[in-house]
Amino acid sequence: MQLLKGKSTLVTGGTAGIGKAIAHLYAKSGADVAIFGTNKERAEHTVAEMESFRVDPSQKFTYILVDVSLTKDVDAAIQQLLASWGKVDVLVNNAGITRDNLLMKMGEEEWDAVMDTNLKSVYNTCKALARPMMKARTGTIINISSVIGLTGNAGQTNYAASKAGMIGFTKSIAKELSSRNIRANCIAPGYIETPMTDGLPPLVKEAVIAKIPLGKIGNPADIANAALFLASDLSGYITGQVLTVDGGMVI
Repeated sequence: MQLLKGKSTLVTGGTAGIGKAIAHLYAKSGADVAIFGTNKERAEHTVAEMESFRVDPSQKFTYILVDVSLTKDVDAAIQQLLASWGKVDVLVNNAGITRDNLLMKMGEEEWDAVMDTNLKSVYNTCKALARPMMKARTGTIINISSVIGLTGNAGQTNYAASKAGMIGFTKSIAKELSSRNIRANCIAPGYIETPMTDGLPPLVKEAVIAKIPLGKIGNPADIANAALFLASDLSGYITGQVLTVDGGMVI
């Protein structure tokens, strides 16, 4: 079923992990897909993969290399995309990093790097697309937060603050933009098998699984399925919400 046929979508951090899974599923669902990333080789490979998933000859796939923490660069990249495609119907803010450390040992650069990539990037993309979406009187924004933004976690004050900030930001723009038929929601993944979590020691993974009622770590497809639902007309009456996809971890 082509739930996103005719929709133009943009996924930040779309070259690996959750972002790549979302881009793939959007392509399989009939959408045009643009990805923002910083690694040219991975971006080209992701676009080639989406080409192999093509379900309609009119679909368009592209990438733009951009550091989403840099406001002027994001503005330029989105203007480039709008000039080429004319619109962006769905924005997925997925770009994110970790720089874990205890607060007393955390350097300012570790704090700033996480806040800029995880949270400022959301300001950058949403601000750049707010006016075009308002003019079109339609749009969907999906911000990939984390259960850590709901619960906090020792050694991750920067990451937790960035993801909690994303939730507050999303609820606010949902109120600001709803009159123009623009929806904004968050997805809060639990522990997902990605390059970011691959480095966890086996004993840590076992301890994590023990806290998950469904008894397993999730995979990127679990988040992509939620992102497909929130991007589609099936969720047309949902805005300002946090959809937790965590196997029951924070019940």
